[in-house]
Amino acid sequence: MNPMIMNKKIIVTGASSGMGERFVWHIAENGGIPIMIARSFDKLQAIQLKIKETFNQDAFIYQADLLETEQVEAVFTRILAEHLQIDALINNAGLGKFAPVQQMEWADVSQMFGLNVFASMRSIQYMLPHFAQNDTGHIINIASQAGKIATPKSAAYTASKHAVIGFTNVLRQEAKALGVRVTAVNVGPVRTRFFDIADPEGSYVRSVERYMLDPDMVAKKVVGALFTNKREINLPWWMELGSKLYQLIPGVMEVVLKQQFHKK
Repeated sequence: MNPMIMNKKIIVTGASSGMGERFVWHIAENGGIPIMIARSFDKLQAIQLKIKETFNQDAFIYQADLLETEQVEAVFTRILAEHLQIDALINNAGLGKFAPVQQMEWADVSQMFGLNVFASMRSIQYMLPHFAQNDTGHIINIASQAGKIATPKSAAYTASKHAVIGFTNVLRQEAKALGVRVTAVNVGPVRTRFFDIADPEGSYVRSVERYMLDPDMVAKKVVGALFTNKREINLPWWMELGSKLYQLIPGVMEVVLKQQFHKK
């Protein structure tokens, strides 16, 4: 349990399923008040009702497509108008689609950067002044081990998550003076519906299924780190070790792990 979450209002994007839904659940379980953003209003309503029934805890829901700039502005403007204080933001919404560079569809690349990178940056620009005014706050950006380890068929997704990591590292330095904590979460493959789009044929999922992370376990670790000075959360540990070796000796790692890198 994380006692620092009690009665804190925490925004979670992409909250209707997968890790987002589990973030919301663990926030409520710890006595926090989730503020959920997603496209699927029906799913948000179902989660809101379940939280009320299980924990007798308030939860707020907002429908928005974060790929639409106007909707990002509208939803964050509304949240800030309706809540006196927001205490944290978990930028979880994201998508991926695997394809070789020659076969990448520009619409897919645009969507990945639009949701994984630009939506997070916009949401932070709306929330950072609010956090700074209150001299408190925590921003958690869900990045990926893919942003640290480059593998075939993930050029656009890797580039987008590499951008998230770089942006988060700069933000952390700037936000420190404002009293705002910043954490990057870098995970390997997680057992969620993310791969319905990223890997519709299921070949990658089948090859890495035994290594996939449980979304509930990931969410529990992330929520447990809220309002602490955690720079990064890296899961699983052995993949983070691999990413460190990849940074030191990339050529060697690409040869040694060639078979693993080509599982997509």
